[in-house]
Amino acid sequence: MEQTKQQIPAEAVEAYTQYIHGEIDRRAFMSRVNKVAVSTVAAAAIVDQLMPNYVAAQQVAPTDTRLKTEYATVPSPNGNGSIKGYLARPASAGTNKLPSILVVHENRGLNPHIEDIARRLALDNFLAFAPDALSPQGGYPGDEDKARDLFAKLDQGKTRADFIAAANYLKTLPECTGKIGAVGFCWGGGMVNMLATRLPDLGAAVAFYGGQPSAEDAAKIKAPLLLHYAGNDTRITGGWPAYEAALKAAKVSYAEYTYPNTEHGFNNDTTPRYDAAAAKLAWQRTIDFFNKNLRA
Repeated sequence: MEQTKQQIPAEAVEAYTQYIHGEIDRRAFMSRVNKVAVSTVAAAAIVDQLMPNYVAAQQVAPTDTRLKTEYATVPSPNGNGSIKGYLARPASAGTNKLPSILVVHENRGLNPHIEDIARRLALDNFLAFAPDALSPQGGYPGDEDKARDLFAKLDQGKTRADFIAAANYLKTLPECTGKIGAVGFCWGGGMVNMLATRLPDLGAAVAFYGGQPSAEDAAKIKAPLLLHYAGNDTRITGGWPAYEAALKAAKVSYAEYTYPNTEHGFNNDTTPRYDAAAAKLAWQRTIDFFNKNLRA
């Protein structure tokens, strides 16, 4: 993955980041890739490399016998039926209760990468639940472009209510100790920041390159925070100084790390934005943070 990252022009990576966040459409994305490619064939190769490769990046197989996994549903408070989610736990836990982690995906729904994240957490002896924000739209469609289109149709207020319901569901599971944390990436990082303002009993919150809440909302946070930012991600890091000031004013416990020379999405090992060293360090800090705050 690191070799692939070096082969792709930085301008193409930036165009891809803007494209997946809906800042430019596919036509503009392709136009910008064509400008930095040496030929039409090279442009097609760059686009192919930028698209997620879930099979190559998978760290924990869905059939791993060390785990018990299933799809579960949570009643939606919005009259949208049920919220579908992926539930993973260590098979060795037996009847022992575990601290639990709500896993919040990027802006493409519950794709295979996020299911893999849930399995990784389960191998670290957590109960992990990853809801699908696209449940009202029929769920993650298996295609990234279609997923982005569906995501734009969501009512964000109702989606926030669905994730609050999912967190409350996780806390009440008989397998849960009653202590829950949340981790989210990109759009999910912003959702975790929001959940911290709305869930006073949240035990720990970890946001990877997530958008920040207002100072007024930040003052409501009770959970300890761990915040990961990418050094080259000025679209998101630009909001950090004001967020930090609000957290300090409210005396919120937090730790923040910015990883130099990394791109937004550096933890996502399915795309060339992945930075192995930064991702490894950020993930270890995440697990240590959850262990410290949810197992005492």
